[in-house]
Amino acid sequence: MTLSQKILAAKAGLKTVEPGQLIKARLDLMLANDITAPVSIKEFDKAGITAVDDKSKIALVMDHFTPNKDIKAAEQCSCVRQFARRFDIENFFDVGRMGIEHALLPEAGLVLPGDLVIGADSHTCTYGALGAFSTGVGSTDIAAAMATGEAWFKVPSAIKFVLKNKPAKNISGKDIILHIIGTIGVDGALCKSMEFFGGGLKYLGIDDRFTIANMAIEAGAKNGIFEADAITLEYIKGRSARKPQFFEADIDASYEAVYEIDLSALKPTVAFPHLPSNTRTTDEIGDIQIDQVIIGSCTNGHISDLRAAAAVLKGKRVNDRVRTIIIPATNRIYLDALKEGLIEIFINAGAVVSTPTCGPCLGGHMGILAAGERAVSTTNRNFVGRMGHPESEVYLASPYVAAMSAVAGKICG
Repeated sequence: MTLSQKILAAKAGLKTVEPGQLIKARLDLMLANDITAPVSIKEFDKAGITAVDDKSKIALVMDHFTPNKDIKAAEQCSCVRQFARRFDIENFFDVGRMGIEHALLPEAGLVLPGDLVIGADSHTCTYGALGAFSTGVGSTDIAAAMATGEAWFKVPSAIKFVLKNKPAKNISGKDIILHIIGTIGVDGALCKSMEFFGGGLKYLGIDDRFTIANMAIEAGAKNGIFEADAITLEYIKGRSARKPQFFEADIDASYEAVYEIDLSALKPTVAFPHLPSNTRTTDEIGDIQIDQVIIGSCTNGHISDLRAAAAVLKGKRVNDRVRTIIIPATNRIYLDALKEGLIEIFINAGAVVSTPTCGPCLGGHMGILAAGERAVSTTNRNFVGRMGHPESEVYLASPYVAAMSAVAGKICG
């Protein structure tokens, strides 16, 4: 069995599973946010359910439109707050405690290697960076899971990615996953597991792995996953009283395809509108003027991402025509950036720093684009109208490329 299949079998109480098999498995965590949780709560109440299975295994994070941007956002959050109080939900994260969900939950020790996690958000696959099987589901699935502690799964087949050699300077997890998506396409791993192995992993910090696993969904994957190693163990140390479970893929595990990626040969990569697979390296880009830069999101709002941006911006000024918005993914990351002097670097460079929020990533708030405007963003999607007006354009890039572009006023890296 593959790594993903090993976890699913264990959580279903089975010795083995096969691709295509339908199983019912016990969950370690279920997640919803201020957009998706109200739908789950409505279905939960509509079904006449009066109790949750385990209040410690539910995480509700108010991160998309908070602090609330308008009346509707306030009502959405109010609905979730009332539900959390009604059932004494232990892991409820609101203003002051909240962060971007897929950075916050690992930071809080709520996800460990070997866990089975579902979330009413497509980027729930992020937690595969820790060796967990995690995937996005619908809000109705979350309602059922909150009541039963279980979910149905169709066991996925898998694609193996062997990452080799040391990445060149300024090549990050974002460049790696954009290269992969550009190679296999937005449906290249449709409903499959993307499993990452190889000697190159020792050069990838946990933040790089979060980024890669996060964007597995952009290739259509059910999940992305790394085997837990020393880097994983260092990250989870002291975060949870629970014991992790460690799984390994069988030597004879069957994969539908195997890709070898030479990390040393990669160049800074940008996804052009309007698909994450529409990639070009920065040496293939002409003179593309930009209006805005976003550095943040569940994909690239980690401390290493802010450090990469600060290294570029220190002692410089962003271009006068480029609005530069930097969003730490959690309050702890914000505080670490403050202690390290990164926030001062950003403000002196002419950028603004926001409280943790998904905000502009989904066209929510804190950076909406007007017609004809272009943004370089470290977020994960660049579909038509994703960050505002349908006639705007979003170019996906690493924090390094985003910061370089902010200074230059055009895409560069």
